[in-house]
Amino acid sequence: MNIKHLKNILLPQDGAAKITALAWSPNNVKLAVSTAERVILLFDENGERRDKFSTKPADAKYGKKSYLVKALAFSPDSTKIAIGQTDNIIYVYKIGEDWGEKKVICNKFVQSSQVTCLIWPFEGPIVFGLLEGKVRAANIKTNKSQTLYQTDSYVVSLTANLRGTAFLSGHADGSVVRFYVADDPYAEPQGKIISHPVPPYAVAWTNSHIIVAGCDKRVVMYAKTGKITQQFDYSRDTSEREFSAAVSSPSGQALVIGSFDRLRIFDYNTSRGMWDEKTSCEFEGFYTITALAWKRDGSRLVCGTLCGAVELFDSVLRRSVWKNKWEMTYVGPSQVLVKPLAGSGPFGSRGVILRSQYGYEIHDVRIMGKDRYLIARTSETLLLGDLHRNLLSEVHWSVEPGTEKFYFDNENVCMIFNAGELSLVEYGNNELLGSVRTEFMNPHLTSVRLNERRQRGIDDNKKMAYLLDLKTICIVDLTYGLSLGQVTHDSRIDWVELNETGSQLLFRDKRQRLMLVNVATLQKTTILNYSTFVQWVPGSDVVVAQSREQLCVWYNIDTPERVTLFQIKGEVVDVERADGRTEVIVQDGVQELSYALDEGLIEFGTAIDDGDFLRAMNYLETLPMTAEAETMWRTLARLTLEGRHLYIAERCYAALGDVSKVRYLQGINQIRQDIQNTTADDGIQHYEVQARLAILDKQFKTAESIYLDYNNLEKAMEMYQDLHKWDEAVQLAEVKGHSEVESLRRAHTQWLLDTHQEERAGQLKEAEGDYLAAINMYLKAGMPAKASRLATSIDELREDPELITRIATALLKTELYEQAGELYEKVAQPQKALECYRKGHAYARAVELARYAFPADVVHMEEEWGDQLVANKQADAAISHYIEAGRTVKALDAAITARQWKKAMQIIEVIDDDEVLQPHLMKLGNHFASLNDYKKAEKFYIKGGMHNEAITMYNQAGEWERAHQLASKYMGADKVAVMYVNQAQVLESQGKFKEAEKLYISVHEPDLAITMYKKQRQFDQMMRLVKEYHPDLVQSTHLHLAGQLEQESNYHDAEKHYIAAEDWKAAVNMYRGVDMWEDAYRVAKQQGGANPGKQVAFMWARTLRGDAAVKLLNKFGLLEQCIDYACESSQFEFAFELARIAMKPKVPDIHYKYAMALEDDGKYSEAESEFIQAGKPKEAVLMYVHAQDWESAQRVAEAHDPDSVGDVLVGQAKVAFTDRDYPRAEALLLRAQRPELAVKFYRDSNQWTEALRVCKEYLPHKLSALQDEYDRTVLSRGSQDAQTLMNQARQWEESGEYARAVDCYMKVTPAMTSDAAMLEKAWSKAGELAVKFLSAEKADDISHILGPRLLEIKRYSAAAQLFLAGDQIKEAIDAFIMGQEWGKAKKVARELDPRYESYVDSAYKDFLKNEGKAEALADVDLAGALEMYVEAGQWSRALETAASHGPELLHKYLAKYATSLIKDGQAVEALGLYKQYGAPAFAQNYNIYRRLALDLMSMHELCSAQAYRTWADLRDLLFSLVENLRQHEDTDGVMREFELLLLQAHYLAARSSYMATSQLETLVAKVSVSLLRHTDILPADKAFYEAGMACKEVGWKNMAFVFLNRFLDLCEAIEEGSLDSLDHTDFIDTDIPYEIPLPESLTIPEALREEAKEWVLAVSMDQQVEQILPMDERMVYEASLIGADNTTYPPCVISGYPVIRNRIDLKHGQAANKEDWNKLIMATKMSSVPECQDVLKFITAWCGGLPNMGYNFQ
Repeated sequence: MNIKHLKNILLPQDGAAKITALAWSPNNVKLAVSTAERVILLFDENGERRDKFSTKPADAKYGKKSYLVKALAFSPDSTKIAIGQTDNIIYVYKIGEDWGEKKVICNKFVQSSQVTCLIWPFEGPIVFGLLEGKVRAANIKTNKSQTLYQTDSYVVSLTANLRGTAFLSGHADGSVVRFYVADDPYAEPQGKIISHPVPPYAVAWTNSHIIVAGCDKRVVMYAKTGKITQQFDYSRDTSEREFSAAVSSPSGQALVIGSFDRLRIFDYNTSRGMWDEKTSCEFEGFYTITALAWKRDGSRLVCGTLCGAVELFDSVLRRSVWKNKWEMTYVGPSQVLVKPLAGSGPFGSRGVILRSQYGYEIHDVRIMGKDRYLIARTSETLLLGDLHRNLLSEVHWSVEPGTEKFYFDNENVCMIFNAGELSLVEYGNNELLGSVRTEFMNPHLTSVRLNERRQRGIDDNKKMAYLLDLKTICIVDLTYGLSLGQVTHDSRIDWVELNETGSQLLFRDKRQRLMLVNVATLQKTTILNYSTFVQWVPGSDVVVAQSREQLCVWYNIDTPERVTLFQIKGEVVDVERADGRTEVIVQDGVQELSYALDEGLIEFGTAIDDGDFLRAMNYLETLPMTAEAETMWRTLARLTLEGRHLYIAERCYAALGDVSKVRYLQGINQIRQDIQNTTADDGIQHYEVQARLAILDKQFKTAESIYLDYNNLEKAMEMYQDLHKWDEAVQLAEVKGHSEVESLRRAHTQWLLDTHQEERAGQLKEAEGDYLAAINMYLKAGMPAKASRLATSIDELREDPELITRIATALLKTELYEQAGELYEKVAQPQKALECYRKGHAYARAVELARYAFPADVVHMEEEWGDQLVANKQADAAISHYIEAGRTVKALDAAITARQWKKAMQIIEVIDDDEVLQPHLMKLGNHFASLNDYKKAEKFYIKGGMHNEAITMYNQAGEWERAHQLASKYMGADKVAVMYVNQAQVLESQGKFKEAEKLYISVHEPDLAITMYKKQRQFDQMMRLVKEYHPDLVQSTHLHLAGQLEQESNYHDAEKHYIAAEDWKAAVNMYRGVDMWEDAYRVAKQQGGANPGKQVAFMWARTLRGDAAVKLLNKFGLLEQCIDYACESSQFEFAFELARIAMKPKVPDIHYKYAMALEDDGKYSEAESEFIQAGKPKEAVLMYVHAQDWESAQRVAEAHDPDSVGDVLVGQAKVAFTDRDYPRAEALLLRAQRPELAVKFYRDSNQWTEALRVCKEYLPHKLSALQDEYDRTVLSRGSQDAQTLMNQARQWEESGEYARAVDCYMKVTPAMTSDAAMLEKAWSKAGELAVKFLSAEKADDISHILGPRLLEIKRYSAAAQLFLAGDQIKEAIDAFIMGQEWGKAKKVARELDPRYESYVDSAYKDFLKNEGKAEALADVDLAGALEMYVEAGQWSRALETAASHGPELLHKYLAKYATSLIKDGQAVEALGLYKQYGAPAFAQNYNIYRRLALDLMSMHELCSAQAYRTWADLRDLLFSLVENLRQHEDTDGVMREFELLLLQAHYLAARSSYMATSQLETLVAKVSVSLLRHTDILPADKAFYEAGMACKEVGWKNMAFVFLNRFLDLCEAIEEGSLDSLDHTDFIDTDIPYEIPLPESLTIPEALREEAKEWVLAVSMDQQVEQILPMDERMVYEASLIGADNTTYPPCVISGYPVIRNRIDLKHGQAANKEDWNKLIMATKMSSVPECQDVLKFITAWCGGLPNMGYNFQ
């Protein structure tokens, strides 16, 4: 925030003249200043003084100086000023809106003590504080004040929040109190919130903080809860004084605090949520700042001083100008003042204040919509405003700027369209009015109506219509966010508009049809065609539309068929309504005409909407009674009656001719008149009037209650009697205990008889218990059925035969046979009952009666019933009755008649008489043929022997193959072929070639089809068949067709066939033959590629010759290429012709190519000429040299190329050398001055003597080099022979040339000989000589070279010796190792360098490992040998070896093997290992034992009797482990865990043993159920499945249902990966755990899961099965070890169930149920199952022996 001093508006005085108060008016126009002289000065916004007035004391007798003004405040409407004075009073002055108006005191509030401070919030009353500590409120409307709250401390300050709904009061004791005077959506708790250390004279309240300052020179920021969040301490600043005043900006984002000669400025940092201090403003001579005020628009700050000065400051961040029309003044980050530059805006020069209520920084402010609407953005919100009405909105908006479009066509709402979403913002509302999805954003396709015309009883009416798609309108109630419905149309919609009340919708489509929709019912009506203009008349529901040259007006849109028509010329452009006139504006060319509408008719609608019914009636009085007027009278009558305007309603019904209502209303109005005459009341609320109105509305109960409320029972009864509602009258009399009840009943009965209501009289008699009289009444009324019902329900009446006969006679007389039969049946006369039932065709009752009374007649009855149903056209219902009667043929006929084809098919299966079935089979076949179900139709045709019909059906359906199959089966082959060929010929003649082709193919006559297509010249179809049936003739056929088409001059089609035949050259030749060179060139290039194209172009050019050929080739860019081609094809004449015309530089090249061609043909003389013309005589020389015509070559060279003479001589010399004519060759080379070549030739032929001779004579300077080369070559030649080198070396050795001898020996290489012995001898000798006779350095080098060589030929010992001779110990050892001479290697290491002994040992071990010699390795490296066995998978040998070296090593590798097996899913095999070797209590093995047990317990396939041995092994292993653990200390935790696993293993083993005999299936179920308490260890899905299935086997359905249901839930949870969805209700108060580990995968196969699911679904439908667990005498789940009182019971070692009573105690603390124990003992004795015996044996070992007791089986 920037504070800039503008000017002084009130000069200071020499002494103290304190400015006591300052206030800006809320409309930003006036500034009020209270001076020390008790005068109020009024300034304008620019600081110019415009007015003043003096205050007055509360009592004039004390004088004008007896008080001080302590505070002043403007009213929210800026027309009043409240002034608080120290003489215990508050005055409210009315100052008006304009300058100079008279100042009048309009309110005064006398108080009990001095007013110390005062504010006037935007919402609520005047709030002020008193010296005595009270905070009070003054209401200017009631002129009364009240205490809001009272404290014991002087009120030093008051400040309101930014919304004006609450205030803070500061007190001298440092307390700060918060209080709300109006509803606030962001309200915080009221009461004392702050205890400040000093009196809070300077208090400000922003959006986020409460700021307090005082005499301690500290500025403290408190949160809304009263907690200190920040403070600025200036107590150490000696220049600072106490803080005396504080004020926050209207946006709450800036703060100014005044002290002595200084204004401190603070800005709120929204990103950090902290206050930042800006540079303070210091003013010398200001002295203490006594008052501060900030203009509401934020643009000005004013301060008053102790000396009476008033200073004006500008508080603007920045300014900008929008389109040279509007000035944007940013007075804060979240507040902008928008003013028109010219001062001609909607608010003069004042403009509007734009503020973000959330405190967000405003940017991008724009004025749009004809300079009426304002748009601004913050980072999170969008601000919209209507400048004319000063309505501002701020809504949350997160759309990327620039992507949306704004529409301002509706003055009440801004429509924003973005990415297919339309959002509505109502001006003045800070919430989105609504948001819908639509792709059609056009002001004409969206209509919004917001409270545009108020309706009675509706406070908020906001509706919108918009397009969902081009043909669908959606209508939305924006108030409740509900869709009122959708209107679909058959054509595209181009205009939509709601009326002002949102009750009617007009829309027009692209066909210019005008439609009206009632929004309440969504009923759509077409009211006009060819509509070019339509509009609602403003302020009414009148519609104006134009159709061609007619103006159509609907004055009452509720009757759209009533339309008023005018003939007009031109186009309607607008409808205007003003000054009591409504006119339609018509544009006719350049002329504008107006047509006046009937304002009276429009006025009626307006009067109705406004509720002015008298005005509406007076208007209708002036109208003749037309259909439209009648509708309006009815509308007015309904509305006035609802509104209780009874006189107007009476007149309306009189106008409508409704005499009865008029008389009734007259009676009511007469009562009102009488009441008015007696009580001076209008009588409308009198109970008689209200009751009669309720009767008129047919609300009789309401009328009754009104009469009874006024204790007028007689009137209520009289009302019911007048309305002939005797029942209600009697009932009311009975309820109220009226004395005349019986006479009323008699009167009621007599009235019923008089009015011939015998039935109702009978009902009354029946209700009274007079049954005989009731029956007589029923019979008299012709209601024998009711008489029968009553008679049969009363025993004594049922036994009266005469009465029964009368009733039966009456029933039969009225042909109520079924009721008569029912009567006879109830009086035990079944024969008569059956006859009646049959007469009445009540066969259902007849059959039911016959089943128990006449069983023999049931079949006959069923058939009769079926016949009756067929006669009544209910053939489908008759089917089952015929079947019951055994009449299958009739059933079949009924099924076919009812078109019940499936039933007919089922019935046919049981009828064996084919002759009877014949006509029915025909019908069925025809039916299925009509449905194109040919398979079924064929079945019935064939079954009925109607083969031809089946074949005809398939032929007609075009299924020729199936038809052919049937024909082949049931007709002769010749007939089939003839029939199909004839049929095909018919189809061919009809042009149905495809169908004909199918027929030809079906009879294996593809040639006929081919011929057909050939005749029709459909060659593509013809070739398709040839490819399919004669693939070997495809190419020849293509060529044949191509030739035929070529003869017909159809060259392009012929080309296609040539190409299809892969003979494109024929196509090219065809085009060449008819001079169609362009096509020939095209085909050649497309089909053959570039070269054939060039050839065709070349041939084309040859036909043209000369310049034409050149032009053609240039056109194709082929000139040079064609010249080259002409040369390549030996057409040199044409090439010369083309080159001489267009490419003369190419001529020598052609000569050269021509010469080459002549040379190839042996025409050397002609070729010579061409070479010379081509400028290449050397080529001619070379030609003769090649031909060895040396004379001609010499001649040409000498004549045309002297440089080539030497080459000729050299060539001759080469030939001579080849012919071994060395002297001649030498002579020729010397003649050619090339003696070096002679030396080379001699040297190459190994004639070194001659070479040295020539060199010595002619090249003496090269003699030395040649001699050196001679020496090297000879030596090299010797190197090719190893023996020669050996001999030479030996000679060098003998001559004492040891270095040369060594070199010779070293030159012997494996490339010279494969004799390893010779190589070893040579290299060893070289090493020996080097060591003996050469320097040590040289000897070392030689050993480095020759040692590796000896290693390469695998002479390891020799290499080692050589390395030792060179003092290379490591290399020697490596050599011995490579030769596997381990003793020598160890000896060398031990004697020469002991450091390498371990190296040799390690190598030896590696060698044994690599060789797999584990036995030998074990002697030197036991661990290595064992690892070798492990890596080779020889676990048994590893274990045997380890076992021989002690148990620890054994169990180490046993653990490794077991771990490997468990990882591979072979837990059973791992168990076998531990069974073999034992399970010691090694801590490192605990995880293996644990994992082994858990893996085995997770295997569902082990849930069988066959798995007993596995479980017994696991049990024994764990038992052994537990026994071992008992011998160790500190194993309690592990002990408990393995004891629990042992218990589970015992139960699993016991269960498997129980499965071996059917006598123990109950124990199997009990053990399975008991294991559920261990599902925190066992896989839960497996445990619940096995428990459920075990319970199912023994018939415990409730438990099985619960457990399998839980199993299915667990399967779903495992698949979802979460147990959150499990319901534990069934397992509450059990010991089955809830918190269990979720298995990674399902353990039960899918087939078993599906079987369980099917059983659960089946049982869930059984009402006898309940989803509960059984309880025992403890009233808890029977398998639970925990009782209701949390007592823990031991589990039975036999079944796992809790041992409650009949307990058998075992020696080691276990227990057993006597019943389960006896059952196991008995089963073991009777069946001799070894598994059960083994279980008892284990229990003996585990529990310390079996109990010594007799067996009790009671």
